Order: sequence, then C-alpha cells, then structure tokens
Amino acid sequence: MADAKAQHGGNLSLALDFGPLLVFFLTYKGVGWVWGGGNPITAMSIGTAAFMAAIIIAVIISKVKLGRVSPMLWLSAMLILFFGGLTIYFHDQRFIQIKPTIIYSFFALMLFGGLMRGKALLKYLLQAAYDGLSDEGWRKLSRNWAIFFVGMAIANEAMRRSMSFDAWLAIKVWGVTIVSVVFAAANIPMLMRHGLALGNKLDSEEIGETTPPQG
Repeated sequence: MADAKAQHGGNLSLALDFGPLLVFFLTYKGVGWVWGGGNPITAMSIGTAAFMAAIIIAVIISKVKLGRVSPMLWLSAMLILFFGGLTIYFHDQRFIQIKPTIIYSFFALMLFGGLMRGKALLKYLLQAAYDGLSDEGWRKLSRNWAIFFVGMAIANEAMRRSMSFDAWLAIKVWGVTIVSVVFAAANIPMLMRHGLALGNKLDSEEIGETTPPQG
C-alpha cells in the first residue's frame, strides 16, 4: 500500500489541485494591499497571470513527480490559460469567474455520459487506482461527483452574479476547497464497502486521490 501511495501521490495531487488557486488568491490580495484598493483591475490581472503560471508549474510537477498528468488536470489547465488570457486582455473579471462553471459542467456531462454507457469515466479522468475497488464502486463514485459538479456549477453561477469579486474569490478558495475535501472524504466509507483497501487508517492520501482538480 505504501508503494501505491508513493506512486499515486495523494498529498501531492491535492497540493497540485488547490495550490494554483491559492496562488491566485494570495497574489490578488498582495497586489491590492501593496497598491491600495484603487487598482482592482490591476490586482485581478496580476493575480490571474500568477494563476496561469502556477497551473503550468503544477502540470510540470505532476509529470515529473507522478509520471503523469491526469486528463482532468490537463483540461483545467487549458481552460485556466484560455479564460485567464481573456481576463487579462479584456480586463474583465467575468471570464475567470465563469471558468469554474464551464469546468464543472463539462466534468458533469462527461461523467453522466459515461454512466449512461455503463462506464465509470472518473477512473480514467483521474488516472487513479485503488486497491480492491470494484467497478460498481467506481460507478457510484462517478455518479456522486457528477451530481456534485452540477451543484457546484449552479452555486458558482449564483455567487458570481450576486457577490463582489472579492467575496466570490474568498468563497472559491476557502469554501469550495473545504467542501470538495469534505465531499471526497464522505465518499470513502462507500468506497470501502465496495472493496477499497485503506490499510490501517484513512489519511489525506486517499482523500487527495479522490478529489478532482478545482479550476
């Protein structure tokens, strides 16, 4: 089990998934603090540029340290670069705010589409493997995350339309991160009922492995 954890890198995967978003938040807040509140567009543009650089670094680290880049991380990176570029070019925060809605919706459609064909696509999108987990376990996990993504897409649309950028970003970084990790942890008992072998205890490795990237 130790070898599998080292290979799959649950803790590292979790850091790569959420790290770029944290870089965005800290850069945006840092620039705003240094230059004052009169330059929100500048702070947003610099924060977005840092976000784009961080996701590129995350992809490189994933390839070097884990030997792979999951399709979900690839897709998240491409959308971050695309919408981040639009945000900087047009000086319009709406592009970076709508990106999570598109990512969540796309993942949900892929997972539901796979389930309709009898396939648990989450296994392939995450490129993760769990000792003893049955196909039924993978299907249920795919279903659960598909439903979760639908809820997150709806929540993101509601938040970006009704909140200031600062409030939206704070919830995106802290609230969404916590909700995602808690949701991943809540799925572990179900996975264990379907054969997942955790060894002696549950730790952040398994949670990291079952948490898709957050764009």
